Amino acid sequence: MNVVEVLLVAAFLFFVGSVLGWCIEVIFRRLFTAKKWINPGFLTGPYLPLYGFGVAGLFGISLIPINTGSAAWNAVIIIAVMGVAMTVIEYIAGLIFIKGMKIRLWDYSNRWGNIQGIICPLFSLFWLIVSAFFYFVIEPYVIDAVVWFVNNKAFAFVVGFFFGVFAIDFAHSVNLSAKIRSFAKKHDVVVSLEKLKENIKDKIEGIEKKRASFVFPFKSNNTLSDELESYTKMENTAKTEDIKTKNTD
Repeated sequence: MNVVEVLLVAAFLFFVGSVLGWCIEVIFRRLFTAKKWINPGFLTGPYLPLYGFGVAGLFGISLIPINTGSAAWNAVIIIAVMGVAMTVIEYIAGLIFIKGMKIRLWDYSNRWGNIQGIICPLFSLFWLIVSAFFYFVIEPYVIDAVVWFVNNKAFAFVVGFFFGVFAIDFAHSVNLSAKIRSFAKKHDVVVSLEKLKENIKDKIEGIEKKRASFVFPFKSNNTLSDELESYTKMENTAKTEDIKTKNTD
């Protein structure tokens, strides 16, 4: 592949990875964590850039020539590099939001061996499994099909439309995050985006007795500042109760 084809394939994989990653996270939250339908991530639309960058990164790593003389060792090394790269991407993304935006997009604080609640051994293992799947299933059998697709005019429209919507969504979400960051800095807290969404959803469906918006999880009769105040009080109460429980034990 020439440079243009590589860039087009990376763009397409970013698109596919972002959308599939969003679907995985929605199902994961419904079945294992929040136990409810929550629109995950920083953006409003059905895509998670972390997965997009991850899949595009895996593609880039797969192009690195490795020749140990053993196909098995080649696979082990490249999969290990992919797994480490995915964990690093996850850590950098989490750190940027926590330190720069005062927003926590996910929290592994209760997981064994976690680092700052951003990465942990369990999810690093998941990234290794994803890397192995990419190496053995996607890279050898799907990339050629993707190359064929990017050489057709329909590709330009599909990907162009995706990135156009993505850019608008990104601008909107940055503006929203700036308001959350301002509140977080003023109150010296880090806001868990997932818990904030859950709090808004619970209030709307529990008190107001109507269905909360899945697509626009921050849509409420109250202002964002009011919702953040409510979230902060809830978090402080939970921490106080946790301390009391530990002292009792």
